Amino acid sequence: MSPSSTIYPRSSRRRRAKILATSVACITAAGAAWLTSGTANAGTVSGSLYRDPSNSAARWVASNSNDYRAQVIRDKVASQPTAHWLSSFNVNTVRSDVSSYVGSAVSAGQIPVLSVYGITNRDCGGASSGGASDLYQYQSWITNISQGLGNGTVLIILETDSIALQTCLSSSDLTARNQALHTATRTLKAANPNAKVYLDGGHSTWNKASEQANRLVAAGIADADGFYTNVSNFNSTSNEAAFGQALTSALAGLGASNKHQIIDTSRNGGASGDWCGDDNADRRIGQYPTTATNNSNIDAYLWVKPPGEADGCKYSAGSFQPDLAYSLASSASNPPATAATAVPTTPTSPPRSSSPVTSPPATSSSSSSGPPADPPPSSSSPAPEGACSASYAVTNAWQGGFQGTVTVTAGSSAISSWTVGWTLPSGQSITQTWNATLTVSGSSVTVPNLGWNGPLGARASTTFGFIGSGTSTGTPTLICT
Repeated sequence: MSPSSTIYPRSSRRRRAKILATSVACITAAGAAWLTSGTANAGTVSGSLYRDPSNSAARWVASNSNDYRAQVIRDKVASQPTAHWLSSFNVNTVRSDVSSYVGSAVSAGQIPVLSVYGITNRDCGGASSGGASDLYQYQSWITNISQGLGNGTVLIILETDSIALQTCLSSSDLTARNQALHTATRTLKAANPNAKVYLDGGHSTWNKASEQANRLVAAGIADADGFYTNVSNFNSTSNEAAFGQALTSALAGLGASNKHQIIDTSRNGGASGDWCGDDNADRRIGQYPTTATNNSNIDAYLWVKPPGEADGCKYSAGSFQPDLAYSLASSASNPPATAATAVPTTPTSPPRSSSPVTSPPATSSSSSSGPPADPPPSSSSPAPEGACSASYAVTNAWQGGFQGTVTVTAGSSAISSWTVGWTLPSGQSITQTWNATLTVSGSSVTVPNLGWNGPLGARASTTFGFIGSGTSTGTPTLICT
């Protein structure tokens, strides 16, 4: 899932699934009038969706206007509204982040979409693991988010995979998660009755509709507006709509009536491939984002996962990759021409970190991360001929923890595998890693490659990431063998 860097939900069932500077205290009369009008073509939402002029695709286009891929990416990706991911866990800054982003959308007369991704034990310890250390902190985070929502229409995608993926939870943990999701829903709705909250519906090739309905009821969908599907896969819109209808019917049978669906269409436009199809450039964008779905059961087709932001297989999770965006969009038809789709050649406001999902989310998709308390340290080891080198950088930091990235580069000759090691500075520990395995013995860290990213051609590179606890200061010396 998310960017602007973030790690997104993944696997055959899951796919890895980011704000402005000023805070807004109220909605203008003109904005409020627009939010209550519009033409409803389906569902319960009407109006145009907010396109962040500083999204990752727009920033790339502004810096690479002469690139052969720029026009396609500008016209078919950067021009479109995508979800703004809140995936970096920072209780102290998230309120102002949300307020700024929502305020910008209101000023544009458009509907903001927020993807909230910070629940405890997120992604069951997978590549998008992270979030709040406990559910008490999580509730504080949600409360601060709710205080930045304003009082206009906001679409909230709450906690991707939190309901469809439960394999790592004990019975007591599951009960606590369901209570946390229900409390989060009520908190968000109480703060802004015009906010529309959608819970995790999985997708059409995961849990059966009857099973997912029972899970949604247990998580408090009675107080939500509906559910979303396909954020963690690439299933066709028609299959997701059919699944959504079955899920809606099953929910009604359990006493949760009139629940509507959101479908993620960001990468379901065809082509074959595995769960990491984005990084292998074998997917295509689907239906452009819209609230005009012509289906009374579906409130919107959204691009929850921003096209072009990697899942963490071939490229660093959440990083914007023009090759991916170009491949996704090159064969797609042009989007409907509207005033909202015009893309400036330079961002109209300072770049923000934008999309969705890592530990605290990966470096590119966190919308709620604050600046590190200390300058991000980095280090590198020289590249021996025919061997490998490794460079280290802190990409995000928060009170009591940090996120880092290590880039491994082959020397003058190709290599078939690599292992990176270093000694932890005093007070640090590594709690998880992705795109590699992790062994910690005392203060010694050893990180060998996975099977798919071990072989590197001469001078070629790959990256892995990790979450650490303690202070982010201190620059270790890395040894690559």
